[in-house]
Amino acid sequence: MSTCLTVTTRGHVARVTLNRPDVRNAFNEVLIAELTAAFTELGQRADLRAIVLAAEGKAFCAGADLNWMKAMAGYSWQENHADATRLADMLWAIYSCPVPVVARVQGDVYAGGVGLVACADIVVAVDATGFCLSEAKLGLLPATIGPYVVKALGEQASRRYFITAERFSADEARRLGLVHEVVAADSLDAKVDELLAALTANGPAAVRACKQLVKDVAGRPVTPELRDDTARRIADIRASAEGREGVQSFLGKTQPSWRAD
Repeated sequence: MSTCLTVTTRGHVARVTLNRPDVRNAFNEVLIAELTAAFTELGQRADLRAIVLAAEGKAFCAGADLNWMKAMAGYSWQENHADATRLADMLWAIYSCPVPVVARVQGDVYAGGVGLVACADIVVAVDATGFCLSEAKLGLLPATIGPYVVKALGEQASRRYFITAERFSADEARRLGLVHEVVAADSLDAKVDELLAALTANGPAAVRACKQLVKDVAGRPVTPELRDDTARRIADIRASAEGREGVQSFLGKTQPSWRAD
């Protein structure tokens, strides 16, 4: 039985909800292990088309739990490395999950919580949300979340917010690319549902292939090898049952099977 998460499934959509509102959904070793397990397991389910990552309470995620930090204060280098590796593995489980992940951000996001958001494919945040990469205030650095945050924020913005530990707004997060949609609190679920409807209207295999395509081509030079790789990918999906059905449905003005359920 999970103690830090609520995981539910309805139709083709799973919801993973951080459930430690009393500590602003801060990380500890249990939450890290449960998130890793949840996304690993959900990523293996062929029936899922989307996963919503959400949180209970006023804050989305405040970073590290204070009691967890107190325990870490006495760790050796080896213990710190093992602990950080578990966090890195959790972030990778979310980022590499083949199922699209939509972050429903209802409140403030600090430190490692920004890493959670950066690992999602689509991010919707309430307009009052504040973001802060606060590690430097504690004499630390956002190392394990760094690869994902730099991808999402960009290098220049990451330089600033890593070293200043300033708080920035949801609108600024959207301008920089970390957040896709900023909405009023009473419109949050409607916007998430709108995005889920768009995701589930598309070919399930195509959506997963699109997600993987972005990761595989981002930042790579357009070499003959890459051009051939992309040609092979489109040939594979055109020849697949889903690709053939999708094209035939479009030409015949009928609904493909994935929209019927």
